[in-house]
Amino acid sequence: MEFAGLTIEIALFLFTIAIIAGFLDTLAGGGGLLTLPALMMSGIPPLVALGTNKLQSCVGAGTASVMMLRNRRVRWRQVKELMPAAFIGSAIGTVIVQFVNTEALTFIIPVVISVIGIYFLVTPTVDADNKPAKVSTSGYRNFVVPLIGCYDGILGPGTGSFFTLAGRALRGQKFLEATAIAKTLNFSTNIASLIVFLFAGQVIWLVGITMMFGQLIGAWLGSHCLFKIPINYLRYLVVIMCFGMLAKYITT
Repeated sequence: MEFAGLTIEIALFLFTIAIIAGFLDTLAGGGGLLTLPALMMSGIPPLVALGTNKLQSCVGAGTASVMMLRNRRVRWRQVKELMPAAFIGSAIGTVIVQFVNTEALTFIIPVVISVIGIYFLVTPTVDADNKPAKVSTSGYRNFVVPLIGCYDGILGPGTGSFFTLAGRALRGQKFLEATAIAKTLNFSTNIASLIVFLFAGQVIWLVGITMMFGQLIGAWLGSHCLFKIPINYLRYLVVIMCFGMLAKYITT
C-alpha cells in the first residue's frame, strides 16, 4: 500500500520516533505508545497504522531477542513453548481487529494508550528478587501468554510491558529476567500479527521500512544498555513521551 502524504519531514519524524521507541522498548517496554500515535498523527488510517506499526516493530523486537539469546540473558528452553503460544494468540487477535470499525479504533487507541501511560506512572518500583510463582507453567503458557498475545494482535501498545509484568507477578521472575523474556514473546506476537496484516493489505511498506531502520538502531543501543540504566528513569521517560505524543495527536 502507498501513502501519498509521505514527505521528507514526516519520514524523518517517524524515523526518529522509531529510534527512540526501539531504545525504550528494549529497556522498559512501551515503544508502541510512541510509534502508533506517531503513525496516526501522520495521517495514516488506524487499521493501516496498526499493520505498519507491526512491520517496523518486528525489527526492534527481533534485534532485541537475538541480543538477549546471544548474550544468554534468555535461554531457549525458557521460551521455546511460550513463543508459539504468543504467536497463536496474536494471530487470533489480528484476525478479530480486521472486523472492527475503524472509527471505533480512532477513539479506542488514544484511550488505551492513556490508560497504559497512567499505569506506567503509578506502578510502584519493582525489586529484583525472585518470588514464588502464582500460576502454573501450563496455565501461564496456555492462557496468560495467548491472552496477552491476543491483545497485541488487536491493539498492541504496552504488550512488552504486559509480558514483563505477567512474568514478574505470575511466574515470580526477576524483573530483568522477565524483561528479557518479554522481548522474545513480543517478537513472536509481532510476526504473527504482521503476517495477518500483510494478507489483509494493511501495511505501508515505505513507511514501515523507514521506521525499521530506526528500530534497528534503537534496539541495538537498548540491548547494550539494558542492564546498566535504572529502569525507573526509563519508565518516567516513556510516560512523558507517551502523553506528549497523545497531546500532539489530539490537537492534530
